[in-house]
Amino acid sequence: MSKYQVNEKGLYGRFGGAYVPEMLYPNVENLKAVYLDIINSEEFQKEFKRLMVDYVGRPTPLFYASKLSKIFGANIYLKREDLAHTGAHKINNAIGQALIAIKMGKNRIIAETGAGQHGVATATACALLGLKCRVYMGEVDIKRQAPNVARMRMLGAEVVPALSGNRTLKDATNEALRDWISNPDDTFYIIGSAVGPHPYPDMVARLQSIISEEMKWQFTEHTGKALPDYVVACIGGGSNAAGSFYNFVDEESVKLIAVEAAGLGLDSGETAASMARGTEGIIHGSRTMLMQTDDGQITEPYSISAGLDYPGVGPWHSYLNEIGRETVLAATDQQALEAASLLTREEGIIPALESAHALAALPMLKDKFKPTDNVIVTISGRGDKDMATYIHRLMPECE
Repeated sequence: MSKYQVNEKGLYGRFGGAYVPEMLYPNVENLKAVYLDIINSEEFQKEFKRLMVDYVGRPTPLFYASKLSKIFGANIYLKREDLAHTGAHKINNAIGQALIAIKMGKNRIIAETGAGQHGVATATACALLGLKCRVYMGEVDIKRQAPNVARMRMLGAEVVPALSGNRTLKDATNEALRDWISNPDDTFYIIGSAVGPHPYPDMVARLQSIISEEMKWQFTEHTGKALPDYVVACIGGGSNAAGSFYNFVDEESVKLIAVEAAGLGLDSGETAASMARGTEGIIHGSRTMLMQTDDGQITEPYSISAGLDYPGVGPWHSYLNEIGRETVLAATDQQALEAASLLTREEGIIPALESAHALAALPMLKDKFKPTDNVIVTISGRGDKDMATYIHRLMPECE
């Protein structure tokens, strides 16, 4: 087993675990007992890979961005998860977990969502596979991600607003957990990121690892080389970063760069950079780095991106960052907007605001790049859902 992967206790070093209420314990234990056998079974792999190809449209392209390469002085490749069905990487995990739910005899799915992409992906998987679907979403996010809310409802999902706290992703997750406690027999909780109690961080990373699995052979096809020099991904909870890093983590020559949301600035008090400004604690059943007060109360994160304003980060990333295997950068709202504008105008690709944070790492790393360096940036989602924000911030004359 890789020294970088979860151990038999569900821990990455001291991070991870399953710190859950007694009423939730049977749900988590039942899942932990079967998830690996299901994922590793020939039957599951055959069905999962068939749907990835025939339904999701995988493999997603690895695109050589020639103009960005000139600007930043290295060979820049974009992993185009924005071209997956539903417009983001979230569909990989949603279909995988929905198949696991069916194998476990569950017919009702619940989920949480921030930017709405996981909600759309879950609603899509449920429509495809004939499962009932309820999605919890913060009231604030419902307003700023209205197109995705409409898509979920059109797909047959019930969208339930979370009205507590800051009314964003953390609060939607709390509501989903309460539902799962109340409905253990027929309900499966599809968590959208590499967070939560074990086995969720490991299960999500395994399902999303198809991203880096494709990256490896696509990169070799493009260049004739075995490995890139850098892999860059944005990180909130950390599912697209987990998928992007998974098959490179044991390759010590590959630099893994995770980009958090700095919001209005790391020291502004309005940030979502939980590894840069958080402290160790427990959130949603997992020990990790998170935004909290000195006495352990969760503080509200801020980011222009609805998918990155989670107050914690997946435990795998906390561990990789602590031991130095993963380098964490932070991009402000303004840096993300500038990166999105650059990609759009130079390469004709409008990224999600989440993905724009990953792109914002390029100017931060430019002085370190050599002309021969090969850099893969994961474009985790497309920008359709963020057009209202882009118009407001970049083209106010169009409002």
